[in-house]
Amino acid sequence: MKALRLGVAALMAASISGYAIADPVKVGIIAPFSGPFAHYGKLFKDGAESYLATQNGKFGGHDIQIVYRDSGGPNPGAVKTAAQELIVNDKVDYLGGLVFTPNAMAVAPLIQQSKTPTVIFNAATSVITTKSDYFVRTSYTLWQDTVPLANWAHKKGLTKVVTAVTDYAPGVDAEKAFTAAFTKAGGTVVESIRMPLSTNDFSPYAQRIKNSGAQAVYVFLPGGPPNLGFVNAYNQNGLRAAGVEFLGTAETDEFDLQKFGDAAVGLMTSFHYSAAHDSDANRAFEAAMKKQAPDALRNYASIGAFDGMRVIQKMVEATDGKKDGAKAMAAIKGFAWESPRGPVSIDPKTRHITQNVYLRKVEKGSDGVLINKEIENFGPQGDHGLE
Repeated sequence: MKALRLGVAALMAASISGYAIADPVKVGIIAPFSGPFAHYGKLFKDGAESYLATQNGKFGGHDIQIVYRDSGGPNPGAVKTAAQELIVNDKVDYLGGLVFTPNAMAVAPLIQQSKTPTVIFNAATSVITTKSDYFVRTSYTLWQDTVPLANWAHKKGLTKVVTAVTDYAPGVDAEKAFTAAFTKAGGTVVESIRMPLSTNDFSPYAQRIKNSGAQAVYVFLPGGPPNLGFVNAYNQNGLRAAGVEFLGTAETDEFDLQKFGDAAVGLMTSFHYSAAHDSDANRAFEAAMKKQAPDALRNYASIGAFDGMRVIQKMVEATDGKKDGAKAMAAIKGFAWESPRGPVSIDPKTRHITQNVYLRKVEKGSDGVLINKEIENFGPQGDHGLE
């Protein structure tokens, strides 16, 4: 009887221990799932869950549970509340997502206090990672994608450029990045145009660019209708016909690309990912995304989430699934892997992703589908905004 009681006790202990091991590691993802930016929520969800599926739902033998919260758009107050609820009530081990810079900045004090590793899937202003030791970014910064473009433009022989950006924080960041690099190389920014966020008529700005005598225009616009509106104004006001080069970053993103039609053919952008990137890793990403959802789209937001989960996997493995923010962050400093975008690594100092940046040209494939064809590799780039 004594032996039986000992056996039952041992079984209970093993059972309790087993349950402890089986407790899922929780990842809270904050993104817009409603409102005008809801497409970001789906892009993040498809990217994150497609990566998790490639690992059979486990990181380092631990079940992973994703808990989603809707940010609804640029709303720092609501996002701060959502992050607090995820950390305190849902007891998440990691946070991810964050489309907009103000939202990311709002959660910085919370993750610093709670020591919650937080992977930025999108927000692209350089300064964000300096606001908490627990931020790591798998997306990009505007300086990272823009500086090599400015240097290329000058080497190509362009000496006079206009910058035309949407007048909000990311646009101003983009303007500063291009101007700093282009003037340092010896070029001149003949005019800096800041367009209101509410603008939907870009013809007056296109005419100003044409009248400036510039050889090119560097553009930064938020995704969606502004991109389409500006490109139409660029063509209809004769900038293309006058030989004014279009230089951008995400303006021809895959989310909008097919909507442009022939108006986009020939446009040049500098960016860190194209769905047309030719690599086995990108083809595997395509297969994983198609398996996740028939309409899953490969672009900068979904790759930010896909690789963001790769970083979380590394942290889970390093901590054996335990909540240890300091150890998790130490594990990803210098971490390198082969991404669908090319070879990448996490800079130990900035905790920002180092990645290749490519010069891309919009071309029409034999099937009539537009692609961002990579025509030059600028090589690995860090965050030039923190240099």
